[in-house]
Amino acid sequence: MVYWLLVLIITFILDIITSLGYRNRNKDLEIIIVRQQVRILQRKVKTPLRISDPERMILAILVDKFSQSTKDSRQRLYQVLLIFKPETVLRWHRELVRRKWTFGRKAKPGRPTISPELETLILRLAKENPRWGYDKIQGELLKLDHRLSATSVRNILKRHRITPALERSSGSWRSFLGHYKEQMMACDFFTVETIWLKTIYVLFFIELGTRRIHLGGCTTNPEAIWVTQQARQMVWELKDDSRGMALLIHDNDTKFTSSFDKVFSSEGIDVVHTPFRAPRANAFAVRWVRTVREECLDHILVVNENHLRNVLREYTDYYNHSRPHQGISQHFPVSGPERSTKGLIRRQDILGGIIHNYFRQPPAPVSDFG
Repeated sequence: MVYWLLVLIITFILDIITSLGYRNRNKDLEIIIVRQQVRILQRKVKTPLRISDPERMILAILVDKFSQSTKDSRQRLYQVLLIFKPETVLRWHRELVRRKWTFGRKAKPGRPTISPELETLILRLAKENPRWGYDKIQGELLKLDHRLSATSVRNILKRHRITPALERSSGSWRSFLGHYKEQMMACDFFTVETIWLKTIYVLFFIELGTRRIHLGGCTTNPEAIWVTQQARQMVWELKDDSRGMALLIHDNDTKFTSSFDKVFSSEGIDVVHTPFRAPRANAFAVRWVRTVREECLDHILVVNENHLRNVLREYTDYYNHSRPHQGISQHFPVSGPERSTKGLIRRQDILGGIIHNYFRQPPAPVSDFG
């Protein structure tokens, strides 16, 4: 548009110049053309002869005006044009005409492009749901207010080398066992040395689905009677919970006696023993032992059994209610009341400041009579 506006301005100026002396119009145009060529040659003495677009535009307009006012235009052009061929200038003129009749497109033809966010969503749906076909993914996108054909879904998955649903719907052990983790619980022992080098045994239970910790107890002598009593207390606690457990996992430690297993079996909870020397088979329990040591026990000196029990009780309460957990998308094992998103950020010291818990203090309600 700007380019064609310049052409109109130059044409208008030339019309004014030639109209002042209409009788000598051809001679005036011839002089202007020759002068334009001389200016080009003067400017290009030290540099290679390369004509710019404005120079081409001016010469093309001048030649067009000169051709319209001359009877024998071809012969006169050969005499006037000294450094260019008439075909060259005429080609420049055709370029001007082409630019005049070129209109910009408002939108590209064909289907609209798919945004990267939508493409990422399609890949996510296909990976998280291996049994979903193209039509199923299309319907799910429609529910999320994304209108897309099944063919487009197929092309996107094919471009990212994701096989059709029949080939990727076999599943994995992780997805298969994910259904049962809400009904599974694990337990284990770990030891803590006091400041007097006295060994204390700690029994704990962990829910695999929520990562919630149940502290069994602490003792220096984990005999069969004590272990069985902890099992009964755990069963009583589970009865108060609406979620029923179906499996209990523990290793082959001799402290887990047959009476311990019978307490859970009597409540319909199957006991699964892990293989020998296979700590990864009880990975959730092993990982929590590492967590409690790194975040808590490695930073204090335990005095006695009562001291350790109080420390673990305080840390367990923080772990269940206030500590974000990576395994459950940074949520808490025990969901409490909705937390405030407004107010000042406060700090709560856990275990005397070994751990800091941050939260928002809700603003005080404004009284109507204040």
